[in-house]
Amino acid sequence: MALQNSKTRTSHKPSPLRQSSTTTPTLVRNSTEESTSSTIQVPVHETRTADIEHVPVQNDPRAWSPLRKNVTLFLVASASMIAGLAGNIQNPAVEEMERDLPATSAQFSLSISMFILIQGLMPLLWSAISEVKGRKLVYIVSLALFTLGTIIVALSSTIGLVIGFRCLQAAGSSAVIAIGAASLADIFEPEERGKKMGIYYIAPLLGPAIGPILGGGLTTAFNWRAIFWFMSILSGTSLLSFIFFFNDTFRRERSLSYQIVVKQHLRAAALHPATLPSSKADQKIIQNEKSKSEVDIEKNEAKAGVVDSPKDDTAVALPAVNLSITDVNPFKPIGRILGRKNNILILISSGLLFSFNFLVLYTSSRTLSAFYHFDPLKIGFVTISYGVGCVTGSVFGGLWSDYELTRLKAVNGGHKSPEMRLRSTFIGLCMLPPCVLGLGWVSEERVHVSAMSVFLFACGFFSIWVYSSALTYIIDANNGRSSTAVATNSAFRGVSAFVATEIAVPLQDGLGDGWMYTIWAAIMVLSSLLIILVWWKGGKWREEAEAREAETAKRLELSTPTSASTL
Repeated sequence: MALQNSKTRTSHKPSPLRQSSTTTPTLVRNSTEESTSSTIQVPVHETRTADIEHVPVQNDPRAWSPLRKNVTLFLVASASMIAGLAGNIQNPAVEEMERDLPATSAQFSLSISMFILIQGLMPLLWSAISEVKGRKLVYIVSLALFTLGTIIVALSSTIGLVIGFRCLQAAGSSAVIAIGAASLADIFEPEERGKKMGIYYIAPLLGPAIGPILGGGLTTAFNWRAIFWFMSILSGTSLLSFIFFFNDTFRRERSLSYQIVVKQHLRAAALHPATLPSSKADQKIIQNEKSKSEVDIEKNEAKAGVVDSPKDDTAVALPAVNLSITDVNPFKPIGRILGRKNNILILISSGLLFSFNFLVLYTSSRTLSAFYHFDPLKIGFVTISYGVGCVTGSVFGGLWSDYELTRLKAVNGGHKSPEMRLRSTFIGLCMLPPCVLGLGWVSEERVHVSAMSVFLFACGFFSIWVYSSALTYIIDANNGRSSTAVATNSAFRGVSAFVATEIAVPLQDGLGDGWMYTIWAAIMVLSSLLIILVWWKGGKWREEAEAREAETAKRLELSTPTSASTL
């Protein structure tokens, strides 16, 4: 497998991650459409890329059979569904839990808000660990924590225990949200990633959709504790599945974070030989590096920690440095993600979209309870229309995203960029704000519940149509840091959902559904504009950031004392 076409490779000298030759947006006509007058304006940024995604590795996940890939997809998606269920399956049992524990409404709301916040922030740690220790370890540990927390909640007799171990639940369920998408990026090519990401997102979206129905049914048939016993059985089954059937998709040769940590170890070993471990194994590692019997990761073509491909298809060998959890620092990788303007804007947009997705079910449930006088089970049957819309939008949005990426790549002479994928969101960007506005005023006027169901479906369809492509862009635009990028996205959306949940009740009670959703329609317009801006300018910003990172890495290398020059 060759990473560079032989016609485009002109030199074997070390080069930065990308050497940009940015062009202004141009009009390119498809050769098959010369007889028509239609043209497509696509920002094209031709770059010479050291493609870390396709560095040859042993047991390449990209080369797995379709069955093996789809089994991995199923395992990750099913765990994601459990994480989605955990957020709101207990909502129909609120009154019974408050009576039984006992607890106040404010205390129960705190348990929900803390769950959302921790589920959003913990992926920052999980992703950093996964980029050093691999995906499978993180899945197993996190699912074990989630199962433990769920069992203790089921046995709890006070609201304090419920709040505390709901936080443990959130921490455990957050890992699959962070690295699930990264695992799919490990095994699927960019051209098919949109479709697979759409399928993957069906599972966590099914959680909020069917959660109220399951929770209402279990509470009615048994009691509120049955909800958490049910969840513990699900999570325990998922845990065993990962132990016995999941093959780790992580390959250290394709992880920038891993390579950076390795180089730090090797530099420290050269600069401070007196502090070297005394074991023969560790001494042999350093001796191998000094004799250059292993690959010299400092002098590969891609500076900034990227290992370029050799001319043949042999796997690239990295130094066998034993890393521990103490080597995990989630803040430096996050800083690299936030150091790019295109990432910041798309993360803000993604956070706003997710906060709307969380708020709409909560506020619609309050409206159905207060003004339509529906019981928990009936509320679940109405709000499932939103979940069905999300599932449908995720599938069709993913397929359309891949189609648009392939088409635009062909239109532009085989050149592609992550920003091309964002063009597939334009349909959703145009349709979502009017649907949000319609939902608000239908709810305000208390029309027949079927109208609310239609607008709930439309809001779910178009919001996820946009969100799934935005998430895929975050992965595509951050090669070698996909797990960290998704985790940072989880933090943005967790904080956004936390704020949206805290202000939802005051807004709804003070302004009513009509004006509250009017405000949210305006927020969705802002989110749409941010995505369009990234589609237009994101390629230029991304290349400038990559050039800065490469220059910084080069300066660090030049400033390294000669004693470490071979490292």
